[in-house]
Amino acid sequence: MVDAGRPRLRAEEAKHAGRSPPITRQATNLETDISRVYDCKKCPGYCCSYPLIALDKRDVERLARHHGMEFEEARRAFTREAHGRKYAMKRKKDRHFGAICRFFDTVKRRCTIYEARPSVCRSFPGKGRCGYYDFLTFERRSQEDPTWVAVTTNR
Repeated sequence: MVDAGRPRLRAEEAKHAGRSPPITRQATNLETDISRVYDCKKCPGYCCSYPLIALDKRDVERLARHHGMEFEEARRAFTREAHGRKYAMKRKKDRHFGAICRFFDTVKRRCTIYEARPSVCRSFPGKGRCGYYDFLTFERRSQEDPTWVAVTTNR
């Protein structure tokens, strides 16, 4: 028996009756657009200052190819063993964060090996928000200075 107050379901709706409708391409794109609320080009490279930038063998191979080197030469030049990891990115001094990835341009505040960057850098921060970028944006508004570099230490 059909409820007279309720119109009949269309064929497509009937297929999904009692279940959630499939996610459409439009909804997926909207979700992606909403979740990415940061701009790496406006950041001074906080994630590049993490004490551990973990690499795997494929990352070292990619760096070797990028620099025209053999694997062992790249491993010695660019990595160290640290924090229980066989391959960790070497670091250099940085005026804002103390130390930063050896491939980070500390004047332009940009990655110098973007095309060959490690997989952890390619996936950071994932589909969510970047907590540091939220903090940075708040501090820049509060300081009324779009170039302010917010640090998380009290140096």
